[in-house]
Amino acid sequence: MDFIDYYQVLGLSKTATQDEIKKAYRKLARKLHPDINPNNTDAHKKFQQVNEANEVLSDPEKRKKYDKYGKDWMHSDQFEQQRRQQQQYAGASGGSGYEGFSGGGGEDFSSFFESMFGGAGGGRGRSRSRAGYKGQDINASFDLSLTDAATTHKQTFTVNGKNVRITIPAGVENGQIIKLNGYGGAGANGGPGGDLYITFKIAPHPVFRRQGNDLYSNAETDLYTAVLGGDIMADTLSGKVKLKVKAGTQPGEKLRLKGKGFPVYKKDGEFGDLYISFSIKIPEQLSDREKELFEELKNLSPDHGK
Repeated sequence: MDFIDYYQVLGLSKTATQDEIKKAYRKLARKLHPDINPNNTDAHKKFQQVNEANEVLSDPEKRKKYDKYGKDWMHSDQFEQQRRQQQQYAGASGGSGYEGFSGGGGEDFSSFFESMFGGAGGGRGRSRSRAGYKGQDINASFDLSLTDAATTHKQTFTVNGKNVRITIPAGVENGQIIKLNGYGGAGANGGPGGDLYITFKIAPHPVFRRQGNDLYSNAETDLYTAVLGGDIMADTLSGKVKLKVKAGTQPGEKLRLKGKGFPVYKKDGEFGDLYISFSIKIPEQLSDREKELFEELKNLSPDHGK
C-alpha cells in the first residue's frame, strides 16, 4: 500500500492544531466532493484521500501513532509487542536484540521492520520468536460499490497466490480495515502465518451520498407539483418509492425517510435514514397561453410589487 502523507494531503504542517485540521478538511471536502465533480476520477481519488487523512489526524490517538510510525502506524501495536519480545530475547541471550535499529528521534521504522522481520514483498515483515518466525503480514485493498457494501455477501479473491473467501458484512465503510489472522505469508521454523489486512475502497455512487449510516440524494419535481402538491417517484437503495410532495415545497427542502438509509455494520435490521432534497424544474419553453396565465398569477400574487 503506497504511503500517503496526510499532512501534505490537507496542506498542513505537522504542528497543525485540531481546529486547523478541521478547517482544512471542510474546505477540501467541499471542493472535491463527488456531487460537485461527478465525472472527475482524480477529484474522487483526492476526496477519498482527504477523508482518510481527516479520519487519522482528527483522532488524537491515531495521529500520535501516525506521527511516530509513519506508514507503519496501523501496525504500531504489533511493533511495540515485537520490541518487547526482542528486549526479552536480548536479555535472555545477552545480545542487543536491535540490529538495524538506531533508536532516538526520526527513526526509519520501515527499515527497522525490514531488518528485523525480513520485509520483502507487500507485507510488514516477520516477527521473531524462539519458536520460529511469523510469516509476513500482507496489505490488500478491495474495491466495492455502494450497493455491494449495503448487503452481506461472500467474495473470493487471490492474495499471495492463495484464494481467500470472506464474508463482507453489510455496512462496511470506505477505508475500513479488517484483519484475517494467518492469511499472510507462511511462517518459518514452525512459526505462525502472517496476517492479511484488507482495506475496503467504496466508490462514489451516482445517486446517493453516504454520511455514516445516513444517505443523501436529490429528487427533481416539476414546478406545478411543487406549487400544488402531488406524488413523485424517488430512488432508494432497495428500489423506487412514491413520495408525497406537499403544496408549496421549496427548492432544497428535505424529506426524511426513516430506516431507508445504509445498514448499520454488524447490527441486523438496523438502518440509517435517507434524506431527500427537492430540486424544482422550472419550465423553459412556455406557450403564449402559458405566459399569459403566469402573468395573471403574478398579478394576483399578494407579494407582487413588494
